[in-house]
Amino acid sequence: MIITKLLFLLFSFCFFATHILYLRFMNSFTSLSRQFEERFCVRHFPEEPGTLYDPAQYILGLGGKRVRPVCVLMGNELFGEIDPDAWQVATAIELFHNFTLVHDDIMDKAPLRRGMETVHHKYGESKALLAGDVMLVIAYDYLNRVKPAIAGRIIQVFNKSSREVCEGQQLDMDFESRDLVSMKDYLHMITLKTSVLLATSLKLGAILGGAGEGNQNHLYEFGKNLGIAFQIQDDYLDAFGDPDKFGKKTGGDILANKKTFLIIHALETATTSQHNELRELLNSNPFDKVEKVLKIYKDCKVDQWAKALKDKYLQTALQHLEDTAVLSLRKKPLMELAAYLISRES
Repeated sequence: MIITKLLFLLFSFCFFATHILYLRFMNSFTSLSRQFEERFCVRHFPEEPGTLYDPAQYILGLGGKRVRPVCVLMGNELFGEIDPDAWQVATAIELFHNFTLVHDDIMDKAPLRRGMETVHHKYGESKALLAGDVMLVIAYDYLNRVKPAIAGRIIQVFNKSSREVCEGQQLDMDFESRDLVSMKDYLHMITLKTSVLLATSLKLGAILGGAGEGNQNHLYEFGKNLGIAFQIQDDYLDAFGDPDKFGKKTGGDILANKKTFLIIHALETATTSQHNELRELLNSNPFDKVEKVLKIYKDCKVDQWAKALKDKYLQTALQHLEDTAVLSLRKKPLMELAAYLISRES
């Protein structure tokens, strides 16, 4: 009996010691980002024809934070050691994300991406379209490397997210020709266009980690709400950010008459005179347009509202992370990621 108890205590000690040791070596976002970049910075395409594959490789070389693929890895590591298949799925996610960027830049007629020429600006629209298409195809090549027992579920979730991202982009374009967009409609669009892929990345990692459906859903909701908070912060920085920290002149969304959380809330809460002035400013381009719109924003307390709304979605995200049934210590890297994305000033 005593021997049995001693063996049990020894087993328990070894189990918890191993577990604590593993937790100490869990990766931070920065660490996983570095590891992913080392694996990702290879050529993902054949050499020929270079006119097709070089433009695709070009955008992958422009860098970026790699948040979405790293979320696959973090979602996986939340439930255990990183599965080798997670690197394949993370690569597919990053290829898909860049496919959407190439096509978005064409639709937006954007000349720059990450401070460099966009693909269509450098190579022409036709080559850019094909480059985006082939990135999507190669993304599926990586997904098809996942072990057969789980590949079907992974591709099912990936397909749903991919379709929703396209729906969000179409809604965003539809909004350009609409005078009025409700907060509900804008939130729905942003969720599809921006948040869904972040949420799906975490969920795919959780699936690979063997998480149950409840944990998968909590992690998805964590990512979705974090993505919305991230977009609110992005809209806020464009209007109120420090240009030296933000990296570009503020007010770009205002000059482009882009529909954002800020302009929609201002139109919904402004007085009649403020509403009329704001409408007039949206239909013209006076030299002091940004200054005048920002004054209306501040008079309507849009800046304070945006901060409160961002915090609301952040707290909802963190609650879903809290409700995920794993040890709190394992959640620390994801909590740090949330703080990094939301507190950023650039």
